[in-house]
Amino acid sequence: MAKKADKAAKDELGGSGGGQRLHAVPDAGPGNPKKPGKHKKHADMDKSAKSRSTTKSAAKSAKHGKPAGKSQGESAGKAHGKAHGKAHGKAHGKAHGKESSPKPASPLLRVVRGTVPPAPAHVPSVREVLRLHGGAVDLARADTRATPHAPGGKEEAVADIAAMAPRLAELQEKLYAQAMAGGSRKRVLLVLQGMDTSGKGGVVKHVIGQFNPSGCHIHAFKSPTKEELSHPFLWRVRQQVPAPGMIGIFDRSHYEDVLIVRVRELVARNVWSRRYGAINNFEQGLHDDEVTVIKVFLHISFDEQRARLLERLDNPDKHWKFNPGDIDERAVWPAYQEAYEAALQKCSTDTAPWYVVPADRKWYRNWAISRLLLEHLEELDPHYPQGHFDVAAERKRLLDT
Repeated sequence: MAKKADKAAKDELGGSGGGQRLHAVPDAGPGNPKKPGKHKKHADMDKSAKSRSTTKSAAKSAKHGKPAGKSQGESAGKAHGKAHGKAHGKAHGKAHGKESSPKPASPLLRVVRGTVPPAPAHVPSVREVLRLHGGAVDLARADTRATPHAPGGKEEAVADIAAMAPRLAELQEKLYAQAMAGGSRKRVLLVLQGMDTSGKGGVVKHVIGQFNPSGCHIHAFKSPTKEELSHPFLWRVRQQVPAPGMIGIFDRSHYEDVLIVRVRELVARNVWSRRYGAINNFEQGLHDDEVTVIKVFLHISFDEQRARLLERLDNPDKHWKFNPGDIDERAVWPAYQEAYEAALQKCSTDTAPWYVVPADRKWYRNWAISRLLLEHLEELDPHYPQGHFDVAAERKRLLDT
């Protein structure tokens, strides 16, 4: 959670919003080739095992007074034959003006050069099943381990995330291109909210990592600075709204000003209670300025959070991610759930709805958000802009240089 905000922070009641390709080949898995080098490692282990077996056999024969004979002699003969055959083959090839046949491309290179990536799975709309449609919100009744519309289990979901990557990258590039060269103001803002350890950073790493970083704007909202506290609460948020053509990601957001400030009583009730309206006005302004807002609440259970915090404590390499204050926040878990329920209910609008993503299963969390991004980007339907020049004339000029 963001740290304490100053009680003297000013409030704001309205206003409108201002205004790699990371195409890595997936690791070994369903439909993907194994990593290069893996076969070699196994082959080396097999050779080592055979060598040890031959040595043991020879030693055993010597112990019983028997010649190693067949195994030792045949091995030596075969090695000599192979060496002689290779040398003869090379010499023969060179004599006829030919080199030996080149080795076939590795599986990795074959994938990059020619294989068409699999299409994303055909599943019902994730937007519809995860979206809040109004009315009271009861998070206690929402299953944090549910996997609505998933293509199967973890293995299938991970494969589908990999299948979505090329399409997501293509749509991002078109979105960027039509803004840079076509004057479009369309952009996307993904807002990530959730309790500690719910996976906001994991989404940035595993989902946003599928995009070209030059077309993304990622901002993590921390405890407000002295300067930020001197302005209305939405001031610092406006500074981070993505530019046209960009995909923005908020790791925590303006919703902290109706969450932690409410739970920890950092400002008066009559202050934070007016902020819901200010937030709705702000997000309507973003929509009017062609910002597609995708607000995601990562819903994690109390028990799962404990398990993840224990994992951080038990692993020295993850101590940097642990904050003793996280345990203090667990003591007021019910108050946070109540604060989230109010924010989800009061600020889920037609132009900026909330999506509640079950987050106990990390693979489903990543798959669902990848799907949400894909569905929204396909609805935007960006296109490459046409060039405003004579292609034939420019081609001739280029060839004449």
